[in-house]
Amino acid sequence: MEFVGENRIKTDKVINDLDKFVLKFIRILEKHAQYVIVSGYVSIFFGRSRATEDVDVIVKRMGKKPFSELYSGLVNEGFWCLNAEKPNDVFEYLEHNAVRFAEKGKVIPNMEFKFAKAESDFESLKNPMAAETSIGLLMLGNIELQIAFKRAVLCSDKDMEDAVHLEEIFKGRLNNYKIRDYEEWLKK
Repeated sequence: MEFVGENRIKTDKVINDLDKFVLKFIRILEKHAQYVIVSGYVSIFFGRSRATEDVDVIVKRMGKKPFSELYSGLVNEGFWCLNAEKPNDVFEYLEHNAVRFAEKGKVIPNMEFKFAKAESDFESLKNPMAAETSIGLLMLGNIELQIAFKRAVLCSDKDMEDAVHLEEIFKGRLNNYKIRDYEEWLKK
């Protein structure tokens, strides 16, 4: 992994099936909306050895027409929504909940897609880390915020282990004051 800017890395990681699935979805999504991938996949992307069924993606809110275009693009590229079939129904569902997209004929892995609602969602969208891979670019959640969110909000054993893993991977590059500030902010 090579840092090529403050919030940009270039990685030579071996791309696995989960990465290919995520990149396939993101290539469609990025044509229509601003996004950031958060939570467990961020740790997995950086080498944590654990399984996941879903990849969390926060998307900047969009109108019904742009969403319908995105939905059509996803369906045309072999994805389906697990929550509803019609784009209008999916859009209405998104007003209050996350929806899941998987490749046709499958349920996992899936992309858990939600519009930004909470302040932490907007903060994630505001300052992502760009990760260059051999087959595409991903916008990942800010590492300090990821660590703080896992510690202060999620708090499961799995999330605590994810936070420790990210701290090890980014040792010497993290702003520990920023992590602490995020933790305090998230607990409010």
